[in-house]
Amino acid sequence: MNEVAREWITKADNDFYSADLLLHSGETPLADTACFHCQQCVEKYLKAFLTEHLVRFERTHVLTDLLALCLPIDDDFSNISNGLNSLEGYAVAIRYPGVIVSVELAEEAFTVAGQIRKFVRRKLNLE
Repeated sequence: MNEVAREWITKADNDFYSADLLLHSGETPLADTACFHCQQCVEKYLKAFLTEHLVRFERTHVLTDLLALCLPIDDDFSNISNGLNSLEGYAVAIRYPGVIVSVELAEEAFTVAGQIRKFVRRKLNLE
């Protein structure tokens, strides 16, 4: 695996573990911040996959745009489309006032991020 793809994976895993800590290790779960890290984890895993396959991509937080670049390489990525859609709103809007996320939604986001993380890791022969 190329070095830049490895760096994306390290950063993605840091986001995944951060979401876990934010949801499960404090007195009060920090749902909105955990959702942001779930989205970031998935975004970076997609970017790792693309980087490993030498596909250039624009700076974006839009998961469906990244998915569109993954599909020509491996059409199995269509299987994660619904999960990506559920995380899409957590990249930007979640960081500003007016958006409140329940702990239940954050737990769902964490589960989806874990599933997509596992899927991409398998595609990169990391599992």
